[in-house]
Amino acid sequence: MRIAFLGTPEFAVPSLRMLVENGHEIAVFTQPDRPKDRGKSLAMPEVKVFALEAGLPVYQFERIRSEEGLKALSDFAPELMVTAAFGQLLSKENLSVPKYGCINVHGSILPKYRGASPIQSAIIAGEKVTGCTTMLTDIGMDTGDILLYKEVEIGEDETYGELYARLAVLGAELLADTIAALENGTLMRTPQNGEQATHCKTIKKSEAQIDFALPSQRIHDLVRGMDPSPIAYAKCGGENIKIFKTKPLSEASPLFDEAKAAGENAAMGECVIASSKKGLVVKTGDGYIEIRELQFPNAKRMDAKAALNGKKLLGVVFDAPEKA
Repeated sequence: MRIAFLGTPEFAVPSLRMLVENGHEIAVFTQPDRPKDRGKSLAMPEVKVFALEAGLPVYQFERIRSEEGLKALSDFAPELMVTAAFGQLLSKENLSVPKYGCINVHGSILPKYRGASPIQSAIIAGEKVTGCTTMLTDIGMDTGDILLYKEVEIGEDETYGELYARLAVLGAELLADTIAALENGTLMRTPQNGEQATHCKTIKKSEAQIDFALPSQRIHDLVRGMDPSPIAYAKCGGENIKIFKTKPLSEASPLFDEAKAAGENAAMGECVIASSKKGLVVKTGDGYIEIRELQFPNAKRMDAKAALNGKKLLGVVFDAPEKA
């Protein structure tokens, strides 16, 4: 089948690879190269990198809805359009180009978590189950009819990066099944129930600051959901301490009794255990949380015990986030 593939980050690469391996004729449309990291040198989107290696034609537009973007799509004359984390809304004119319409690969079970950050937002919200959905794109934000979906469980310590990689592969498998059903005439459409919809926006760096007044599990979910970007942090004395791994402290923990005794009169956000032998435990809104891996300013990411060697955090209270 002749397919226009619209995608940008790593999440879209397994879907594009599957289409190539299955012998479809592909043209790739992706976002422009962007400045990356401190050097601000231009970096290609991951989809472009793969496409060039595979010898595919690549088109880059700031707005696919532009006259130039629409012309490029029309000139390719695809039978089908596929989007996966493309990052731009399509116009009616874009969607009218392929005769079979546009299939989108989305990293949640729609209608929950429509929008830009479905994988991150599901983890931060403490969801136990998520998955991928293929849908027939319309001009709304993830509002089109559901085609196929598949659920997966979220691991209790699974990070955004880990789940992202799993769902990228799952999305490619689901897309293959969806196209196969389209080709053999068995593909069914199910309208979404808009009353059940939830929405998520792009995650901002300011949202990564830990509020220790929250319950321990919510803090743990935030830390997982911010890894590998933008990384959760605790603020202290004007400095940001990056937090990579945590664990809510249960009564079964050998540190629990000591933390409870030390924290009886402690403030929320106070370090009640902090040593290179025992690690770092902080009082939270409903108990205590162990910080297992962190990074001090101008230092390396380290195990908390190693990082605390020579550091004095006992009794230190982390800052509460400023109210918006």
